[in-house]
Amino acid sequence: MTARVRLTTRGRAAIGTFGAGVGLGIALSLQTGMVAFAADGPNGGAVLGQAALPDLEFRVEVRRFLGMDGAELHLGDEDVTDRAEIQDDVVVYRPEDLPDGSYTLVLTVDGGFPFGAARQQWDFTIDTAPPALAVTEPAEEVEPGEPVTIAGTVDPDVTLLADGTAVPVEDGRFSLDMAEAPEAPVVFTATDPLGNVAEEGFVVPVARARPDAVRAVHMTAYSWVTPSLRDPVLQMIAEGKINTVELDLKDESGDIGYDSQIPLAQEIGASRGIYDLDEALAELHALDVHVIGRIVAFRDPILGDAMWERGERDQVLQTADGSRYAGYGGFTNFAHPAVRQYNIDIAVEAAEAGIDDILYDYVRRPDGRLENLVIPGLENSCEVLESDGCTPENSVVAFLAESRTALEPHRVWHGASVYGIASDRPTEIAQDIPGMAAYTDYIAPMVYPSHWARGEFDVADPNNQPYDIVHRSVGAFLEVVEGTETRIVPWLQDFSLGVSYGPEQVRAQIDAAADAGTDEWILWSASVRYTTDAIDPQE
Repeated sequence: MTARVRLTTRGRAAIGTFGAGVGLGIALSLQTGMVAFAADGPNGGAVLGQAALPDLEFRVEVRRFLGMDGAELHLGDEDVTDRAEIQDDVVVYRPEDLPDGSYTLVLTVDGGFPFGAARQQWDFTIDTAPPALAVTEPAEEVEPGEPVTIAGTVDPDVTLLADGTAVPVEDGRFSLDMAEAPEAPVVFTATDPLGNVAEEGFVVPVARARPDAVRAVHMTAYSWVTPSLRDPVLQMIAEGKINTVELDLKDESGDIGYDSQIPLAQEIGASRGIYDLDEALAELHALDVHVIGRIVAFRDPILGDAMWERGERDQVLQTADGSRYAGYGGFTNFAHPAVRQYNIDIAVEAAEAGIDDILYDYVRRPDGRLENLVIPGLENSCEVLESDGCTPENSVVAFLAESRTALEPHRVWHGASVYGIASDRPTEIAQDIPGMAAYTDYIAPMVYPSHWARGEFDVADPNNQPYDIVHRSVGAFLEVVEGTETRIVPWLQDFSLGVSYGPEQVRAQIDAAADAGTDEWILWSASVRYTTDAIDPQE
């Protein structure tokens, strides 16, 4: 018996390449004896992109006298019959997760004697590679408020959008003129004819504005919402005595002062919502005030309690007998990736809100003998530094390196508060100043006269000699960072501890820091009440 094959198209043209869907295809009527196919699907060497894959379908209607028992479907050499839907006289196959490449799909139906077999073949290629897209200009920092041109290269046959607005492409290059550098990333989206998409968010490198010399006071979350404490600080700003406010983001108790949306912060009850961060920043920035966001990193009773109770005890520092380290109300493990990430997440969240600086505090180990302390995972916590071995000092530096990388796209200043003794005794609290300086814009040593022992820096009575101890200790830090771009911004004492401090003592510290080589400082008062008479207005 001679089989006759009749091939007819059904009103739709086959095309070689298409992207947005698979509606364009080929419909066939293929007859061998009494078996007939009506087939839909890409053919003719069709090339399918990412946009086509969700709707990719091969469908065949079989018109014949026999059942479907003999139907077989092969994708290349692989039998995929069991992945197809076969009902009555219809075969539907929807491939999933096909990698890029060329394919042949073949359906055969055994018509049985005397009808013979029928065969349908589709040839197609999957290409989901995104188009090339690179934003290359401006490569150098631009001044805030100045016009800027963003430019780059892209595949020449794409449709390019910038934040949803079309951007012309000529010979594979594009440029976008803007009246001023935007604060938020500009999102470029390139779509090729196959529907494949490349997206790149570009942050225009704007020169970060900061005061020539930071003159700051510390404010807690509650002090910001307490008029009797906030108003005097605003008055200091109005009088030109300070140009910067340090506002606590996360404090010594583990409380996050604003309404953090970080899931872990909400889970453990750390997000307090005491003040509105957006409103605080808007108010201070309107006054042309620089805002430092302080994060008490590893002294964190809330996180420590939560992790200990959950059984995730490697996130908490421990004593030699395996019990929890109890000092400072709770000290989390600076070597643990999750602990680090939690603090970095807070920093990034604040940076996205518009904070100018991130200043970490308690970015160290507890003081005391190291052999009495268990630091789980310490040996694996310095990988980012690519150094041999991992000491507590290196681990703290590694945290700052990770934080700096996370914060770089947000153009914020990056600082670390350190103990006064760290200039020459890095192992006592795991604060290696040269190592930390490599990943920070400034170091903020706490050189409070009341905290020095008698005889330090050959000063007989530091608490009664504020000028001498601050001048010598700040000088020591400046010497350690000499040759780097890292600044020294000392914390100065505006409180009484053992000796009554007033304008004379506070002013002595400011003068001592300036004479040592830095005009920058942050005043600390736990009560957030400051000796304004000690500060001259800035010209």
